[in-house]
Amino acid sequence: MSNCSADGKNLYFGTWEDLSHLFEVDLLRGYIGFEETWNAKPRSKIIRVATDGSENEVIFEEDYWIGHVNTSPTRSDLITFCHEGPWQKVDNRIWCMNVETKEVWKIRPRTEEWERVGHEYWFADGETIGFHGSRTDGSAFLGHIRFDNTEQLEVDFSTHTGHIHSNDESLIVGDGEGFIKLWKWNGITYDGPRILCEHKSSMQTQHSHPHPRFNEAGSQVLYTSDITGYCNVYLVDIPEFNTLPYLNEK
Repeated sequence: MSNCSADGKNLYFGTWEDLSHLFEVDLLRGYIGFEETWNAKPRSKIIRVATDGSENEVIFEEDYWIGHVNTSPTRSDLITFCHEGPWQKVDNRIWCMNVETKEVWKIRPRTEEWERVGHEYWFADGETIGFHGSRTDGSAFLGHIRFDNTEQLEVDFSTHTGHIHSNDESLIVGDGEGFIKLWKWNGITYDGPRILCEHKSSMQTQHSHPHPRFNEAGSQVLYTSDITGYCNVYLVDIPEFNTLPYLNEK
């Protein structure tokens, strides 16, 4: 994937060594070779390309599988990337980089063995990173933290989610269990989930993962589904949260 910097001057993306000559790899369909790729520690690079075509540069490289290079929507000096692989086995999932100084640091370091953290994304403020995860005992949490590892907040939740997104801490959308689901912050924890709609996507390929996202106003959710047999993009209005059914009322 590629992402544009907040000032529009640069594109950032990650690449990694092709290891398909060593073992079968089909990451688009079924994560074939996923753990093998992680275990092989392929040479990976983060590349910056000027949008005016004037230059390109490898700004970071290492022998670890790098994925999900995400630019801050407000700060052109900040990107996040992940160490791709089984969440509970990677050394640390979320990383941040100052692209001006080239400093790289862990975001939300693991606190116990086999803890899982992932599906990270930037809040609209461009300084806060949202995520979800689970602990060694299996309990799940929703959380967010600033890029400098301050103002960390994590709260328990009892249901499954896949990809998540939010503009801030107030309303979170997720796509697990065949539904587009919402959680609402009440000042202490998250109420919900409540069902916004069914997505009925097969999830058979990366292209058909819903990956729900809010619009800028937080009044609509955009997501992908292949319910028709082809991947299409859908936009759904968000009604009053309290009018939506709880997941267990479906």
